[in-house]
Amino acid sequence: MVIEQIDNCGRKEEIARRVLEALPDWFGLKESRETYIQESKTQYFFAAMDQNEIVGFLCLKETGKATLEISVMGVFKEYHRRGIGTALFMRAQTFAKEKEYRFFQVKTVQMGRYREYDATNRFYLSLGFQEFEIFPTLWDEWNPCQVYVMAL
Repeated sequence: MVIEQIDNCGRKEEIARRVLEALPDWFGLKESRETYIQESKTQYFFAAMDQNEIVGFLCLKETGKATLEISVMGVFKEYHRRGIGTALFMRAQTFAKEKEYRFFQVKTVQMGRYREYDATNRFYLSLGFQEFEIFPTLWDEWNPCQVYVMAL
């Protein structure tokens, strides 16, 4: 497996669309999914490839002079639990350190709401993220936003 940084906006959109549309359990709301896809074109973008086939991606956006946020990440479901998400994160972490960022943050749905998101929460915790704050209505009352942070 290879992790490659992608700079071409059209390629970013193509990859993000292909992966996110295949993950309706996480990205089932068309309007939200489209926002992720469009925003990915202007963000730092890393793609995971297995024998030249896209299997996942991760986007980073700057949220402060010292902070990057994992704004969206997706790995095809059949590739879950194979280390691809971790490999994408490790590449993003190396990039962040090279660019002298000091913190990572990520937002997801609070633990205990949905099985799929509980797995997502456990994934971020396993990488070393720490719970920072919960915003009960940032997205809506059914999806309280859990913010995780990590010092680089």
